Amino acid sequence: MLKLTGTFIDEITHDIPSQNWGETEWRREFKLYKQIGIDTVIIIRASYQDKCIFPVKSGGDFLPLRDDLAQMFLDLAGEVGLDLYWGTFDSGVYWYRNTWWKEVEFNKRLLDEVGEKYTSHPAFKGWYLCHETGSNSSHIIELFNYIGGHCKQIRDLPLLISPFPMGSKQFAQGATFTLEESLDHWDKIFEATHEVVDTCAFQDGQIQYRELPEFLQGVKALGDKHGITIWSNVESFDRDMPIKFPPADFRYLNLKMEAASKTAEKIITFEFAHFLSPFSSYPSAHNMFRRYCERHGLDADSVIAAASG
Repeated sequence: MLKLTGTFIDEITHDIPSQNWGETEWRREFKLYKQIGIDTVIIIRASYQDKCIFPVKSGGDFLPLRDDLAQMFLDLAGEVGLDLYWGTFDSGVYWYRNTWWKEVEFNKRLLDEVGEKYTSHPAFKGWYLCHETGSNSSHIIELFNYIGGHCKQIRDLPLLISPFPMGSKQFAQGATFTLEESLDHWDKIFEATHEVVDTCAFQDGQIQYRELPEFLQGVKALGDKHGITIWSNVESFDRDMPIKFPPADFRYLNLKMEAASKTAEKIITFEFAHFLSPFSSYPSAHNMFRRYCERHGLDADSVIAAASG
């Protein structure tokens, strides 16, 4: 079974709390990743609505947040030896209203600033398109091609997406898709965007556990058809509970990793720092980390000590 070798970093979030970590805590976390075999960190989005992970100079109505988390993440990734994928920008407005061209303009302006300030950093190894969808909707093809194309004009690096299936764990009856419907939509999306999109890591928490193996096999076949590398985004938080969002039950995380290992070249997770780290603000994450180490032949105490030293 594959191990986790990548994780998202969520510091501009929709629905999970900040842990209020500073450089000391993030350095410890990144050292932990190196110890357990994680080689890739992915900023899930550089901005959402009026918040941004770096002080924006190119205009816009952003909050005056002074901390440059982008530079810190790049420096720590370089220091420890991790690859960093840069997440793009979500206006929280335009693309939801189908004004896709304004979403593209919003991203281009901020990505040009990223190009000037950050892309020469040696840890900067890829792009992540943060606009998530489960179907050919919200002008996702235009967003992927125009925003992704602009990313590659700035620096031609691998580009990752992480969409989701329209499954019954997240969507009401009538809005869910069958397996065939999902794959039909993604066949069309991949066909139209494969010259920009290099890698796809589907989220796995929206469909029932029994449906997951067949869905993953279908996605792998589409990746092979369109020349897109398939990873898997094995969610480490729990969608089964009536609250948002606790760490997952390790038994189900392990079940999903076993399924993903049969089709994916790499397994990443949303999101290690909150839901799997021994340093998380969630006590149950500490226990899941120990279960993960036991399953993969790691000495949890030694790994924690090495990261903390």
